[in-house]
Amino acid sequence: MQQQNTNFSNQQGIMQQPPVMVSTKDALYFNDMLSWNLLAMKKAHFYAGQCQDPALKTVFEQCGQMHQRHYEQILKHLNTTQPFNNMQ
Repeated sequence: MQQQNTNFSNQQGIMQQPPVMVSTKDALYFNDMLSWNLLAMKKAHFYAGQCQDPALKTVFEQCGQMHQRHYEQILKHLNTTQPFNNMQ
């Protein structure tokens, strides 16, 4: 039987375009991703403040900045408003 959903380009499930609606499960996962990155960012900032070793402090600061970028990138994707009827 041939797959009927044309949003998928191959058998690995890569979507050609985003779905029109985000499911509850997807929304909860987005919330989890934001929470994980926020928590990691806060912990890295805390540990950087506790460090006496400058090299280790730099590593924690870079780690916190990375998680902050991930958090902001997720928010940017979620806040993007694209007209779905123009997507092809």
